[in-house]
Amino acid sequence: MPLPSAANLPLPLLITGVAGVAGYNALAYFQQKYPGQVIGIRQQDNWRFDRPGVVACNAEDRDTLVGLFDRYQFRGVLNCAGNCALRACELDTRLAWRTNVEGLLNILSIIADRDVRLVHLSADLVYAGRDDAEGKDVDGKDVEGNGGNYSETDPTDPVTVYGKTMVAAEQLLVDWMPKACTLRISLPMGVSFNGHAGAIDWIQSRFQKGRPATLYFDEVRTPTYTDCMNRVFERVLASKLVGLYHAGGPRRLSLYQIAQVINRVGGYDPKLLMGCPRAEAGPMPPRAGNVTMNSTALAAALGDEPFDPWPFDKAHVPTHDRWHFERNGQQGSPELLSRVLYNNPCLLERMPEGNR
Repeated sequence: MPLPSAANLPLPLLITGVAGVAGYNALAYFQQKYPGQVIGIRQQDNWRFDRPGVVACNAEDRDTLVGLFDRYQFRGVLNCAGNCALRACELDTRLAWRTNVEGLLNILSIIADRDVRLVHLSADLVYAGRDDAEGKDVDGKDVEGNGGNYSETDPTDPVTVYGKTMVAAEQLLVDWMPKACTLRISLPMGVSFNGHAGAIDWIQSRFQKGRPATLYFDEVRTPTYTDCMNRVFERVLASKLVGLYHAGGPRRLSLYQIAQVINRVGGYDPKLLMGCPRAEAGPMPPRAGNVTMNSTALAAALGDEPFDPWPFDKAHVPTHDRWHFERNGQQGSPELLSRVLYNNPCLLERMPEGNR
């Protein structure tokens, strides 16, 4: 049975981690839909992110957080906070712990005696990646030896400090707030606030400057349009869904394949894209392998399939390692990339006419 509609969304809503791709796009979505009822917080040293409805507050600053809860009387929290810079987390484990764990601990201590709905975002990098199990191809069909396909019951085994802190944060919720809901996301495919964070912006920024980008053949993810993620966040916040759910897209792509898509759709020089196995990347930071997630449990809980594949158009899905060299007379462009990779091109068609 489908979950309750977003009419039950707990407002006012606090969104943490709004400098990240998931949080940044969620903030724009919720603020547009619920004006004056959504506040985002960003780190105090991120002074460039200065706009209405965004407050400078480190999630680990409990006193300031308490003041915000007292002032706005939040009824919902979407916790997108987290430092996902793999190298920075490896080099400064204290920073990783403070941002990825202590921030959540402070939120939990504040809302423990308040009626607040909490949805927390974790990540697929709680897994090391397995390369020899049953999986699914880019069309969702079962194949042998394709790896990944993790379910929520699979034990975590992160290879990075970032992944380890994500596991620690998940355990906090299991122990101290089982009524919350944790969504493990993969790569959020949407625009970033600074133009070079996140998968699309980082890769495209290299190509735009005529610089090479090297991506891995054997790090495989389940990328997801932020358009789809925002609607899932809304539905889950409005529901009583509890526990842990995987929230990755239905199409499995390696980082190299993702870069192929960006290169060809964006109309960039194909010679700028390099590929290699992750074993050649060096020891710092460690790289996970095939960490693709099976998100059928979330679809069953929601009553439908909430995620469209990224990219949506099958014609934009790589078929071999030199696919991005084949332009077939079609000129890609940054404008096309924006229309079909940053945004889910079919969502507008599905909207009721009065909501467009």
